Amino acid sequence: MDIFLSIVSAALASIFLQNLVLERALGANVLLYASRKKEHVVGFAVAITYTTTIASPFIWTLDRLLGDFEYYSVFMPLLYVLTVSVIYIVTLVLIWRFFPTLFKSLRKYVHLSVFNSSVIGALFLYSQQGNDLFAYIGYGFGTGIGFVLAAYLLYAAADRLNSSLVPAAFRGYPIMIVYVGILSLALYAFTGYSTSAV
Repeated sequence: MDIFLSIVSAALASIFLQNLVLERALGANVLLYASRKKEHVVGFAVAITYTTTIASPFIWTLDRLLGDFEYYSVFMPLLYVLTVSVIYIVTLVLIWRFFPTLFKSLRKYVHLSVFNSSVIGALFLYSQQGNDLFAYIGYGFGTGIGFVLAAYLLYAAADRLNSSLVPAAFRGYPIMIVYVGILSLALYAFTGYSTSAV
């Protein structure tokens, strides 16, 4: 039961309280691309959730084995990128070998969904947020689900944001950035920050 609670609490925190896209703006460019089509939302969501969840045990192992090393923080980005690269290559080879039709549909955007700042940023935040393996896994799963939430919110609002009621100068990218900013402020309220002086 403690394992389940650890995974769920870490996942919920990464979905709502520490949504990488809406709180930290990690992967915002990929989010804007993914929110254009419903198929992209699903594809990016699956790839990001898969990558962050599968990478989390490896990152936990690296942090535990090398965390006390004096220069680990210098080599940590390289090790995280190598971890994601190995997962990416092994997964693509397996899909190419056993599911060739799926491979053809994935190759359009799988590299964008795996190698972006939301995935790499999530891995860096694991070492700060997660204490045990299950918190890492929960945080990894929640990162992907949080990306789905943000992408779906943009996809659902895209028609209204690009309507003729919006001034031409604001249509497209500018209004999407304003909308993401408003969503970010709304989710920021969940964290319980106040404006009172300390």
